[in-house]
Order: sequence, then structure tokens, then C-alpha cells
Amino acid sequence: MEMIKKLTVTILFPLLLISLLFAVPASAAVGGANLKVTIVETNPYPAKIGEYLTLTVQVENIGGDKADNVDIEVVPQYPFSLDSEANALQNVGVLNPGRTATKEFYLFVDKNAQKGIRSIDIRTKTGKNSPWSEKSFDIRIGTETFNSKGTVELKEFVSDPEVFMPGDRGTVTVTLKNTASNPTVTIGGSDFDTNARIQAAVLRPLSDGIIVLDAPYGDMGLLGPGDSIKLTFNVKVAEDAPEGTHNFELAIEGNSFDYNSRKNIPLKVDSANIRVIPSKELQLTNGESTIEFDVANTHLNEFSSVSIKPEAEGITFYPVEYFIGPMNPDELFTIEFNAVADDSWGASKEEEINMNLTANYNNGINRHANTVGDLKFIDTSESPESNSTAVLAGGLIIISVPAAFLFYRRRKQ
Repeated sequence: MEMIKKLTVTILFPLLLISLLFAVPASAAVGGANLKVTIVETNPYPAKIGEYLTLTVQVENIGGDKADNVDIEVVPQYPFSLDSEANALQNVGVLNPGRTATKEFYLFVDKNAQKGIRSIDIRTKTGKNSPWSEKSFDIRIGTETFNSKGTVELKEFVSDPEVFMPGDRGTVTVTLKNTASNPTVTIGGSDFDTNARIQAAVLRPLSDGIIVLDAPYGDMGLLGPGDSIKLTFNVKVAEDAPEGTHNFELAIEGNSFDYNSRKNIPLKVDSANIRVIPSKELQLTNGESTIEFDVANTHLNEFSSVSIKPEAEGITFYPVEYFIGPMNPDELFTIEFNAVADDSWGASKEEEINMNLTANYNNGINRHANTVGDLKFIDTSESPESNSTAVLAGGLIIISVPAAFLFYRRRKQ
């Protein structure tokens, strides 16, 4: 029996060791490069029979490591064909985590193609020796024509956050409404229904540095008179996008060609952030002090979860981090910290300390931080002699007050 136990341990231990060794690469692979591919635009949309189609493909590295050499390849199927087989594959190169890249492919739609939904395959890989990853996409061909007379109009649009910062992600939500008020309308002696159809809706960026992360909406159904629908597009502002107002084009395909529309949608980008300014002198007296700062939101919209954290070598702050919460544009808060020096500070030493203040805050779903550095914190500790002199002077004043009071009483009598 003892022999069997020893044999079991002898066999299981190497197996356990091997499993642990093979588990390491698996866990590392989770944080590796990972590509997400999307068709962000087809032009024209829907594709026209017997004509060329421009396909804009976007690839994003959603993994934790950079992709060394990204390739994108389109694998067309009937009724699609490439203008040249040499254009089937395009190289992006290095793609760092969180970054996106776009490439355009030109396809021809066969003249004998039928209206409807057809598929196309797109392959990507992260490096020269990496395996291909393939995804299938639906592309709509042809436009239906309906006799309905309802008209789809853009009622409103909302961006979240209201004003983006460079590098931010967010959403643009549009509300589309059928402007008809009656269920039927009579034109030329014939009756028509006033339903409105949204055959397609696509949001296209008109400025560099602005990216739409979603494919176009298709076949959104029927809107009765006065009905409305909300469509949400995920968007991203590049890190190097310039400040100012950028524009999208919202293209809507309605009942027929006469009911199609294009609307302009602005998007604001502003890099202004949280400013932290000392409101009184930064000094430490006998190892302790209360310091005060003005905190201002200089951005064009509200920030949430605003907090301020001070740091200086040899000094401890209370609270460690001051939580403010939401801040409206141009709103100002005054905050205080108690600063206490460590035991290493000398009682009579005068010197300057560098102090940093970090402001953390959210703009929509995006977490930001900016640091105010190189603030001069002055130590103005008093010597023991000056302290004793001050105590003696205070004692004399305390003693002289009763004496003067007694002298005054006597004179009054």
C-alpha cells in the first residue's frame, strides 16, 4: 500500500508541474494583441447593382500588447469581386493597444446581382507568423421603393459626453421621427399611407481624428405617423484631434430616393481640464500646517468624480485625497489639507520641498488625470530659543494685565 502511494505521488507531481508550465503562456495570451474588425462605411449604401463599392474597414487593437505587423484581407464572394487581386490584402503595420486604423477596399457588384443581403469575409492577423482570424459581414445590395409618404426627419441629437476631450470615447444618439400627422394622405385623387421606413442610417465623420466605431444601421423597420426611434453610434476622438467643432454626416435612406436625407451633426472637442491653484502660501511651521487650494473646472461641460491628491516627500496629508464629486463648467471649490511632517524633519531647518497635486476626474466614461507639479512648499520652523522668548513675553503680558487692572482699581477708589 505504501508503495502505491509513493508511486502515485511520483507520477502526479511531474504532471502537475507540466500543467503549471503550460498554463503560463495561456494566461499571458489573455493580455496579448487582439484585433476587432468593423466595416464602418460602405459607399454607396446600400451597394448599387453593376457599380463599384468602397468598403472602409476599421481594425482596433483591444488587447494588452502591441500588434507587430497587422494585415487586413478581404475575401469576396459572389456577387462581389475585387477591382484587382493585388488589392485583396493591405498592411497596417504596428498597432498599439487601444489604437485604430482604417483601410479602403474597392469592390464591384455584379450586374446580374439580386437585391438583398449578401455576405463578405474579412481576415486579420497580428503578425507575420500569426494565424488568420476571420469574420463575416452582411452587405446590403439594392434599394427598395415604397409608395408610403411618411418622411423621416432628425428630431434631435445628443452626444455623451457633451464635449469630448482628445482620446475620449462616447456616444452620439440621434432621434428620428416620422413627421406625418395623419395615417393617410390623398395625392392626385389616390390615397397613400403615411408610414415611414428607415432602410438605412449611417453616421460618417467629416473631420480627421473623429472615428465612428459602429457599422451602419439597416432595416430599422416602420415608423407610423408621429412615431420616433433612437439610434446610438459609438464614436472615438483621436489623441491628436484638434480642438474645436467637428462634424458628422447622418445619411438616412427612407421610403425611396425622394425621401432620403443628409443631416449635419456637430461634435465639440476641448482639452481644457481641472485647474488647481494654491489660495495661500504653502509653508510648514514646526512640522504642521493647513494648506488651501482653489479647484476650478475650466472645461465646457460637467466633470464627475473629481478628486485632488497632494504628494510631497516627507509630508503626510489629511485627508490623503479630497473627493469633490461633480463639477459644473466654471465651478470653483476651495479645499483644505492638514500637512504633517515626518520625524526626519529638523526643528530649526529651513528648506523648500517640491509638491505635486493630481486632479482625477471623469468626462463621460473616460477617466482623466492631470498633475500640477513643482509647487514650492517652504519649511519655516522656529528655533527653540525663539519659542522660549515668545513664551517669556507671553508670561510677562499675562502677569502685567492683573497688575494694571489692580492699579486702575486703586486709582478709581
